[in-house]
Amino acid sequence: MKKIKKVVFPVAGLGTRFLPTTKASPKEMLPIVDKPLIQYAAEEAVASGIKELIFIIGRTKNVIMDHFDSAPELENELIAKNKKNLLKLVQKIVPKNIDCFFVRQNKPSGLGHAIHCAKNIVNNEPFAVILADDLIMSQKPCLKQLMDIHYEKESTVLALEKIKKSESNKYGIVEYHSKNKDLYRIKSIVEKPSPNTAKSNLAVVGRYIFTPEIFTKIEKVKPGNGKEIQITDAIADLMKNQSIHGHIFEGKRFDCGSKLGYLQATIEYALEHDELSRKFRNYLKKLKI
Repeated sequence: MKKIKKVVFPVAGLGTRFLPTTKASPKEMLPIVDKPLIQYAAEEAVASGIKELIFIIGRTKNVIMDHFDSAPELENELIAKNKKNLLKLVQKIVPKNIDCFFVRQNKPSGLGHAIHCAKNIVNNEPFAVILADDLIMSQKPCLKQLMDIHYEKESTVLALEKIKKSESNKYGIVEYHSKNKDLYRIKSIVEKPSPNTAKSNLAVVGRYIFTPEIFTKIEKVKPGNGKEIQITDAIADLMKNQSIHGHIFEGKRFDCGSKLGYLQATIEYALEHDELSRKFRNYLKKLKI
């Protein structure tokens, strides 16, 4: 079986829920304490054994390229001032054994289209997808959890989370044939159904393992509302040819595409931060909220 070595980060979206902040700065560069969202996503991929990071960027997202590029002037300045700890932080953004690729999506055309932009780099191999908006705090990286299931089942694997049925119109919702603990064999998937028509309360969240056949399925998808190519439609078509599994992952997800989720993540990551934890806890106690 081919090892999963590549991950796709679709980061070309406009981030309208965070305007005006995202007018000129990508939402993926919003900091959670002292690291941008996209770096947390990249670190999860590297910790899962991924070797190639593929970023699908838009016209206004060049700062993401800059973040993952080398910064010799900054590094030389830190060396001259003997700031070794800061130098290590800058240099480990991209470990030496990791390669980064950047592909320009010419216009926002949906998640399916963004993923398809990576086809030539993925090159007929199974691959992962991470949506940086979904920040997941867990002992074992969420992506690694999915990869282990892929190696066992040799199938596409989706990260699942139980949600309130009333929120089904915000997610892709799955129906399942069977389950074994937190592993489900998927029967159907529908994009953002109303609470009245949703087949379950199991939502697909921002982690995927795909077999390369997904690209052919994406090419067959007809653009929906807003002329976007939905990955949900391609997954539904893929299900006709191969088994697809869903896994309720171990960990806690923060929807950092929303303002509330972003604030919740900032607080909880600050409470776990080596430098800030104690002082921040004391500060929160003084607020007496």
